[in-house]
Amino acid sequence: MLEKNIELSGKTVLITGVAGFIGANLAMALLQSERDIKIVGLDNLNDYYDVSLKEFRLRQIQAVDEKSTGSFIFVKGDLADKMLVDEIFYKYRPNIVVNLAARAGVRYSITNPDAYIQSNMIGFYHVLEACRHSYDNGMAGVEHLVYASSSSVYGNNQKIPYSTEDKVDNPVSLYAATKKSNELFAHAYAKLYGIPSTGLRFFTVYGPAGRPDMAYFSFTNKLLAGEKIQIFNYGNCKRDFTYIDDIVTGVIEVMGRSPLPNKDGVRYKVYNIGNQQPENLLDFVEVLQTELKRADILPEDYDFDAHKELVGMQPGDVEVTYADVTELEEDTGFKPQTSLKEGLRRFARWYKEYYKGYQN
Repeated sequence: MLEKNIELSGKTVLITGVAGFIGANLAMALLQSERDIKIVGLDNLNDYYDVSLKEFRLRQIQAVDEKSTGSFIFVKGDLADKMLVDEIFYKYRPNIVVNLAARAGVRYSITNPDAYIQSNMIGFYHVLEACRHSYDNGMAGVEHLVYASSSSVYGNNQKIPYSTEDKVDNPVSLYAATKKSNELFAHAYAKLYGIPSTGLRFFTVYGPAGRPDMAYFSFTNKLLAGEKIQIFNYGNCKRDFTYIDDIVTGVIEVMGRSPLPNKDGVRYKVYNIGNQQPENLLDFVEVLQTELKRADILPEDYDFDAHKELVGMQPGDVEVTYADVTELEEDTGFKPQTSLKEGLRRFARWYKEYYKGYQN
């Protein structure tokens, strides 16, 4: 259970991973909705994917900032740099911390495990330590730590929809293991030092200016280049696609509500945040191609069947993701509003504009 007890207006909010997909949209939404809010954004602008897209998002935030009553301060740096993290907390004294910085993606974690340990484990530890010491020397301390977990923690859970009550002790990728570890770290610090912490297990977030390695974006790039797209598990996969605006609305609702003590007296909570409506991948790509044609990205006579290939499951992948968001809805009123068709339509419009000249 969360208690609605935190006024966001006038507060200082630290968002790590602010040039990322969720981080940038969250920063813009807060600047637009909350008076006199100060957003301190940290990002290392790594080259996991096209840095120019991250720079585009930063320009979007700055444009919103110019019209807001709040302020946006960008710090380029890495969570693995403990001195930098400590300096940010000492200098800006954030009231609320939203930790979204992480190496994302299941497949990349298989080939680049070091990056995941540095960012997702060591980086998060540095955030927790800084939150812990924010109470020292008479400082007010962090009122709420909200951090990104992932639907990947459920692994090959056979029970659907996924509930936060389910056991998640058998990750099928290093990425999933790091995210489950984040939840355990946060619980330990909430128990030991009283840091109110809420973890959010995100389910397949998509939308304009998203991550190019996500299926909807990478499929678009490949189809436009005349390449074949691979649909894994021979099309027998389902994903709980959640539009970015719905995600951001949910995150903001959680930010303003710190967790009440649980039965063990710990101010700690984990929620699923998803659309609660899984889509078959074959249906998904059908909607995607329709919207790409509607946006005049692909020609009307594009031979889609000639550009798709059904292949087996990839290591670390799962067949279904399906969020039970009942508890989040009961505690915050969270209810996704955006259909897959509308979400992909907005993405297609953005894609056409961005690659026609908005990139520079």
